Amino acid sequence: MDLLNNLALGFSTAFSLTNLLYCFIGVTLGTLIGVLPGLGPVATLAMLLPITYSLDPTAALIMLAGIYYGSQYGGSTTAILVNLPGESASVVTCLDGYQMARKGKAGTALGLAAIGSFIAGCFATVLVAAFAPPLIELAFKFGPAEYFSLMVLGLVGAVVLANGSILKAFAMIILGLLLGIIGADVNSGAFRFDFGISELQDGIDFVAISMGLFGFTEIMVNLQKGEARESLTEKVGSIWPSKKEFLKAIPSISRGTLLGSFLGILPGGGALLASFASYSLEKKLGGTNAKPPFGEGNLNGVAGPESANNAGAQTSFIPMLTLGIPSNATMALMIGALMIHNITPGPQVMSTNPTLFWGLVASMWIGNLMLVILNLPLIGIWVQLLRVPYSWLYPAILTFCCIGVYSINNNPFDVYITILCGALGYLFYKLRCEPAPLILGFILGPMMEENLRRALLLSRGDPSTFLTRPISLVLLMMALFLLLLVLLPAINKTREIAFQED
Repeated sequence: MDLLNNLALGFSTAFSLTNLLYCFIGVTLGTLIGVLPGLGPVATLAMLLPITYSLDPTAALIMLAGIYYGSQYGGSTTAILVNLPGESASVVTCLDGYQMARKGKAGTALGLAAIGSFIAGCFATVLVAAFAPPLIELAFKFGPAEYFSLMVLGLVGAVVLANGSILKAFAMIILGLLLGIIGADVNSGAFRFDFGISELQDGIDFVAISMGLFGFTEIMVNLQKGEARESLTEKVGSIWPSKKEFLKAIPSISRGTLLGSFLGILPGGGALLASFASYSLEKKLGGTNAKPPFGEGNLNGVAGPESANNAGAQTSFIPMLTLGIPSNATMALMIGALMIHNITPGPQVMSTNPTLFWGLVASMWIGNLMLVILNLPLIGIWVQLLRVPYSWLYPAILTFCCIGVYSINNNPFDVYITILCGALGYLFYKLRCEPAPLILGFILGPMMEENLRRALLLSRGDPSTFLTRPISLVLLMMALFLLLLVLLPAINKTREIAFQED
């Protein structure tokens, strides 16, 4: 009964005219970002964080969430029609989606992607509503030691599931932790690592560092690539799959939804991991007798991963909303948005801001319904956007980024930090270092330090407190197990092969 009352509160919040408007803006922007290759959801959220400063926290979070799961829908459009993923989770959709388009079945592929995403999104929203309250009850039993161990597990998960070298992912985590502790000491208030620069005494601004690492870097990388690919925008055809095709895709949609829902909750997981795992599963189940073969236009290679990436995108909200732990870079930006509004992420959000919590959950279902309406009938409009020259987009994006960063604190130093982080992000790209672990380290660093010092104060300096408390011990054992597992040669090799498809 409590769940029904909470959902009633959520829908009454989400159905307010203001929140409906921001939900629509969010999913429309998300679809747009997904359709335009080269601008992923992380970069877009980083760019739009300054705008949320003037919004109501509930409206801001609803809009940002809409951008995130909306981009999973839109990303399939360019993957299928141009063989270029609109965002990273749509990489595997290119393999079979583009081949279907070449055979004149682009509309079928787009329709299955949208329908699968809608089903997965609705199921994942139910999971968020059902599992969040019991997890929050568990989280209230957490003390400083348990929170520290949970954050250790989150960072280890980010290392294990990061693209490329484990050593590089570790280095990025450490760099993020170091950047996060710049400024005033948690307990004494003494300034640390400010090098006599007064602007650094309050620490590095989260919006500046995230916009530089993701927004500016993304633009520079795409300008460097300058890729031109064959577009099949004239051959879309009917977007409704036949009854036979739909029935054939239902098992793949179901498997992708369940797999994505589970993987989205894991630290470091989310939509990208879910889509790769789903494609691997479908390929293994289809075997060599699949008709047509995978990679040559098999519809299960589109329906499964597209369902998985949308389910993973929405269940990744569970650890962020219940524990205050970001499971990926996008959730780290969501936590940054909460912090901008002086809301401490974690289990207390549901009790202190129930309208925000349940309003966000209800808005996910509304947003998924809006996305089906946007993606199926209006596919022709999104196709036309693929013809917009990037030379028109990038100067405007850079200008708005700089204005947005400056507007938060009215401080030009933040713009300099953004430019510096953009240059660093480009260097990381050239060195094949993923910036997502850095952002997770930057967000979790101060929280880890605070909980570490609180735990040691309560135990009078005894570090064994992390091993004598059962929940803390279990979390640390899980982190150690993950670390040892990924260091095994066979597992490490499989991991590298899986991420090579990117």
